[in-house]
Amino acid sequence: MKKIGFIDFYLDEWHANNYPTWIKENVKETGRDVEVAYAWAETDLEGGLDTASWCEKQQVQALSSIEEVVEKSDYLIVFSPDHPEHHERLGKIPLMSGKPVYMDKTFSPNLETGKRMFELAEQYSTPLYSSSALRFSKEFSDFKRINKQLEYVATTGPGTYKNYAVHQFEMIVALMGVGGNRVKSLSTKHTNLLHIEYENGRKQASFSQMQHADFQAHLQFDNGEGIWISQCSDMFPRLIDSVLTFFESEASPVSKAETLEVMALLDAGKKALEMRDTWINVKS
Repeated sequence: MKKIGFIDFYLDEWHANNYPTWIKENVKETGRDVEVAYAWAETDLEGGLDTASWCEKQQVQALSSIEEVVEKSDYLIVFSPDHPEHHERLGKIPLMSGKPVYMDKTFSPNLETGKRMFELAEQYSTPLYSSSALRFSKEFSDFKRINKQLEYVATTGPGTYKNYAVHQFEMIVALMGVGGNRVKSLSTKHTNLLHIEYENGRKQASFSQMQHADFQAHLQFDNGEGIWISQCSDMFPRLIDSVLTFFESEASPVSKAETLEVMALLDAGKKALEMRDTWINVKS
C-alpha cells in the first residue's frame, strides 16, 4: 500500500482535518491502494489539538521530522493553506525528494517564491502540483466541454483577499488561461473589485469579493452567447481524485504556467488594492 505523508505548519486546520476522510472515501469508491499514514507539524494551533492528539484522532502515525516523513512516504502533501509564507521552508526537503508533492493553496506568498519552488522541484525531478478546489467543480468541468471562445469572465466570492482571493483567480485562470496583462482596482471599503485586461482589452475578467457572496462565474462568449455558473459543486471529491491521480501518474493536471499566473495576479491585485483606479502590470 502506498503511503501519504502530511507536512503542515499546524495540523488542526480545516484541510488537514478533512483530507484523510476524503481520501478514504475516494479509496472506497476507486479501489486505490493508498492511505494517509504519516504526519508532522512544526507547531500546534493555540487552543486546538496538538500534533499527537490530531494523529491519534486521525489514526495517523506522528513522526519526528520532515526528513522522516519524506523518507517513509511515497507521496507528500504540504498544507499550511492559510500561511503560504511557510511553504518554501516546509517544502524544501519534499521538493528535493523526487517524490510527488501536492502543495495546498495558496501556493506561495508571491510570484518570486513560487518560481523558486518550481525551480527546486525541477532541479530534483520532483513532480509538483498545486490548485484551488474551485477549478474542479462539476460546473467548470461541464463548461470545458463547450467549444466556444470566451470574451469576458466575471467571478464572485467571499472572504478576505489574503486567504480567499486565490479561489477566484484560480477560476479565472482555469477559464481564460495565462496572459493577463494588467489589473485595476475599483474597490470600496467592504468590497474588493478588480478588473483584469488581456490581449489589449479584447479579453477581460472581473473579480468581485464580498463577505457573503457565493463562488459563481458569468461567462460571455464572443458570439454573443453567455452562461452563468451559479454554483461550484462536488469540488473537493474531484480535487482529491485529481491529487491521487497525480500521485499515481506524476503528471500535474494544472500547468506550472497557470499556477504561476495565479500568483502573478495575486501580486498585481494586492498592489492594485493599494492604488485605486490605477493599472498595475502583471509580472511574468
